Amino acid sequence: MPISILISMFIFSFTMSISPGPINITILSTSLIHGFKKTLPFISGATLGFSLLLIFLGFGFSQTISHYPIFFKILECIGALFIFYIGQKIIFSKPEIELLKNISIASFADGFLLQWLNPKAWIACLSGISLFSSPVSYHPLILFILIYFITCYICLMLWGISGHKLAKILTNPRQLKILNILMGGSLIILSIYMLIKLFWS
Repeated sequence: MPISILISMFIFSFTMSISPGPINITILSTSLIHGFKKTLPFISGATLGFSLLLIFLGFGFSQTISHYPIFFKILECIGALFIFYIGQKIIFSKPEIELLKNISIASFADGFLLQWLNPKAWIACLSGISLFSSPVSYHPLILFILIYFITCYICLMLWGISGHKLAKILTNPRQLKILNILMGGSLIILSIYMLIKLFWS
């Protein structure tokens, strides 16, 4: 396979994984409050969730789904509500570093579900499949999935490390609370925007 295709696969995966979105904001907030180690299950869930979605769509299901446009409307609605749920979880989390028992910790299941309910993840999958799949062989698609899995994991871990490092600077509970409100609020605003766009389009 030409090196230019491999580079294109990496650039696509990196751009889609590192850019801010519901997953990355949640990772930053969770790592900031609970530390990088406690954020790893969410990171793992998000990476695995996206990879399985990519496999699900890449091996034929994308063509089936494209015949049912109502599916994407339902997905966007459920996704917006779940993003709203994650946002309020962040806002109401206690501003205490390394809190041992806090219901607001984002879990493996949260990461996995957020990818499957995130329209951005579906668009990224479908775009990648259209760019890097081949009608004569599954090899390019399999390679793309492997590259995306590794790149996604690294990018999400970078967001987790950033939150952990930021925690060393923001030691005041009031500062942490403000940051939680900003990050959680941005997710809630995004979810409201998604719902308005959905029902007014």
